[in-house]
Amino acid sequence: MLDDFPFYLGILIVILLLIMLANKIKVAYPILLVLAGLAISFIPGVPVINIEPELIFFIFLPPLLYEAAWTVSWKEMWRWRRIITSFAFVVVFLSALSVALVANYFIPGFSLALGFVLGGIVSPPDAVSAGAILKFVKVPKAISSILEGESLLNDASSLIIFRFAMIAVATEQFIFVKAATSFSWMIIGGVSIGLLIGWLFMKAHKYLPTDANADIVLSLLTPYIIYLAAEEVHCSGVLAVVSGGLLLSNNRHRFLNSKSRLRGVNVWESFCFILNGFVFMLIGLDLPQITKGLEEVSLPSAIGYGVLITAVLIVSRMLSSYGAVVVTMIARNFITVADTRNPGIKTPFILGWTGMRGVVSLAAALSIPVYLNNGNGFPQRNLILFITFIVILLTLVIQGLTLPYFIRKINLTDIYDPVPREEAYDTLRKELAEHAIKYLKTHYNDEVKSNTPLQHLIQKWELHSNGIDDESIGEELKVIYLDLLNEQRQWLIDKNKEDQTLDESIIRRQMYYLDIEEEKLRFL
Repeated sequence: MLDDFPFYLGILIVILLLIMLANKIKVAYPILLVLAGLAISFIPGVPVINIEPELIFFIFLPPLLYEAAWTVSWKEMWRWRRIITSFAFVVVFLSALSVALVANYFIPGFSLALGFVLGGIVSPPDAVSAGAILKFVKVPKAISSILEGESLLNDASSLIIFRFAMIAVATEQFIFVKAATSFSWMIIGGVSIGLLIGWLFMKAHKYLPTDANADIVLSLLTPYIIYLAAEEVHCSGVLAVVSGGLLLSNNRHRFLNSKSRLRGVNVWESFCFILNGFVFMLIGLDLPQITKGLEEVSLPSAIGYGVLITAVLIVSRMLSSYGAVVVTMIARNFITVADTRNPGIKTPFILGWTGMRGVVSLAAALSIPVYLNNGNGFPQRNLILFITFIVILLTLVIQGLTLPYFIRKINLTDIYDPVPREEAYDTLRKELAEHAIKYLKTHYNDEVKSNTPLQHLIQKWELHSNGIDDESIGEELKVIYLDLLNEQRQWLIDKNKEDQTLDESIIRRQMYYLDIEEEKLRFL
């Protein structure tokens, strides 16, 4: 392990450089990382990366799912709950079923149970890939909310399918009553455990004498503990992490102070940045090892099977996407739906085309044990791994590179966003400023008359309400203000060097304030 440590450091540097390049050329970074990992794997002398299959889920999935639960909007999830649940459960099941039937019919040696193993692996689209692509194009909030909500739940549904299929392969039987009972326990138990442990952590944050550092450490422990607890009692660890994450996210302002929230976001973004980078690089690095284990299947045939399964996934998701919209359009005549407008053919096409596979598929494939409980090798394991790699690679490259073009061509913003987001943001800020002024004059009227700083604060909010303040300074003034902040930093640095009696912590405190001011410019 120590001998390979320089290699891992080198990989991390390569990941950073590739992500910088991806941002520069406006390409989703998962695409470059997978291709780079594939290229690096063919370099002679490159160490073989082996991760224990049972650790794959535990290392990568809990923190990535937890971070996603913190960033998603519960309000938007609830608003689009019908379309989200249909994509996360119905579409995933139909995709897995389509893959199982095609694999069973066209791939020699593939039983229906093995087909469902493969279907459960490749059926969930990857939220990281879609998010990296959508960063470079404007899409309506409705579309991004649906994709974010789907990504949280489809991992759980696909892994439940995967788990039952694995049991069927190992036992060579499928008892419906037992499966139904186990399925119910996985869902109900997973959600319950996630909510319970999430509630306990929420109380720990609130009542223990924690500071920002302790809060961040607790937040890093939370997804792992939730996942492990749920898996120990044979529940869905994925659903547990998602439900616990949603509970804590929705109540973050009740138990975390502003310092913990501000620092926590930065830590979690960096942590998940590293995890995502490594996992996509790992996809490419693993291909030669997977290819060597194909044994009886020729490489051209294996590639053909991968292309076939990729085509099945793309077609089934597209058809399911249009089918879900048709069902929604019919259902609106009988029940209340979130949006009564006719989306036409544009929205279903974009939702259907955002089917890039990634982290969850890789983790599920690598978690397949090499041997069954009876000592026999797991049937078609290496072919399943190879097909999974081909699916991830093709969907990332084909759909990932073309999705921005389709979004720009279709221009969904005109369909869903009648009021531009910036205009809505300015309106909200004006209403907030008016509320602040009213509150101060109502509750602190005597202080307002005698307290000059408080009068200045009211003047500031009055400027807010009139749209004339530091938050509407324009791009030209932002450049000047940024230059001023840099000049102030340099002055503080020089002051710290010149005055040897001045406590440096005072300088650092003011430097931190300048950093906050500069960070605020990102949101203006």
